[in-house]
Order: sequence, then structure tokens, then C-alpha cells
Amino acid sequence: MSTNRPIVLILASDPAFAREITAHWPQDHSPHPQSPEFIVLDEGFSSDLQGSHYDLAIADASSVEDIKNHKRKAPNQRLQQDLKQSFAAAGKPAILIHSDPSRGLYNSEGAVLELRREPGLWPSVAGLVGREILRRVQAESRSREAEKNCAAAQAEATLGRYMVEMRTNVNNALTTVLGNAELLVLEPGLPATVLAQADTIRNMALRLHEVFQRFSSIEKELTVDARESGKKASHAAAGS
Repeated sequence: MSTNRPIVLILASDPAFAREITAHWPQDHSPHPQSPEFIVLDEGFSSDLQGSHYDLAIADASSVEDIKNHKRKAPNQRLQQDLKQSFAAAGKPAILIHSDPSRGLYNSEGAVLELRREPGLWPSVAGLVGREILRRVQAESRSREAEKNCAAAQAEATLGRYMVEMRTNVNNALTTVLGNAELLVLEPGLPATVLAQADTIRNMALRLHEVFQRFSSIEKELTVDARESGKKASHAAAGS
């Protein structure tokens, strides 16, 4: 999940379902609140979820009310199964709202949490659970990013240690190359082309020597910084 505003995908054919979810979504009182962005789609688009950019899906798979006859139709088991398969393929967390009285209040299957549609309660419960899921997703995203940065820092540190360890050997080799190049430049009677080549070798050796001198300065600066950081940490620990 990105550090941008989280996206909640609401899948429902009934507009009232989406209104209930957004109206009962809890306020975020954290130091850096991030209210989600809600996108509403019909359940018929659930087969296209794979690869879609969203952080949490909430779907209406409850039975519908026959207002004319004041009856409830049987829960759409096929719709529930299709939604669960789509969520599993997408690999994103999801909340599935159903109204099957023969099933428990909630059930977890992989990344899909099924909640029974309890009158008056389900929007608030879905909102609270959804907010906690988003917080967990964000925490996992920050953890992965930290691990990635740590791995990159460790690789750079390994390279830096290797360069420091090889510094003496390289300096010795550069000293030899530089000394022989200067001897060639001072050698009388050499062709102009040879002298020019020897002068180029000497200049390049000097430049490389300057680069490795800079490595030595950086190493000393890092050592001083590490020592100062250690002192500050010790003082802070003693103060607490």
C-alpha cells in the first residue's frame, strides 16, 4: 500500500449500502489522520478486481427485500461465492456483508472477513473493522519499506567497508604506477608519444590517489559522527 490516501472499494447494487458505509465510517484521531477515498462499483464488476488499485473492498452480498410482498429473498449464495473468488484472486483484504441467519456473526477465510448484516449495527461494525484493516495494511507497508531501505543501506555499507579495506592495497599500487610514470617522463630520449602516454598515466594515478584520500576523510567523518551519536544516546539513556 502506498503512503497516499487509502482507497476503499464498495461493491453494491444498492446505493443505500454505500451511503451507510460512508456515513458510519469512524473518524481517525491519530496524529496523521487519513480518511479513505471511497469508490462505488456494482458487484458485477467484481471479476475485474485483479490488478485494480485499492486497499480494502467492502461488498454487499446480503439478501434483498421484496418491498411489494414484504418478504426477504434467499441469500444469493452464487453472488457470495463469486465475490469471494474475486477477492482471493485480487489478493487484497475484503469485508463481505451477508444476511444468512444460519451463519455466525463473522467468519474469516484468508483475507476475506464475512460479517452478518445485523440491523442497525452492521455499518458501524464494518467501518470499525475496515479502519483497523487499513491501519494494519499501512503498518505492513511501512515495515516492508523499512526493510527495503535497510537492505539497501546494508549493501552500501558492505561496499564501503570493502573499499576501506582495499584502500591500502590500491594506494600501494597507485604509488608504484605513479613512481614509474614519473621515471618515464624524466627518461631522456623517449619519443614524444611515449612521454605523452606516461604523463597521462601519472595524471590519472594522481586523480585516483585524490579519490582515495577523500575516502579516508569520509571514513574519519563517519567515525566522529558515530562517536557523537553514541555519546548522545548514552546521555539520553542516563537522563531517562
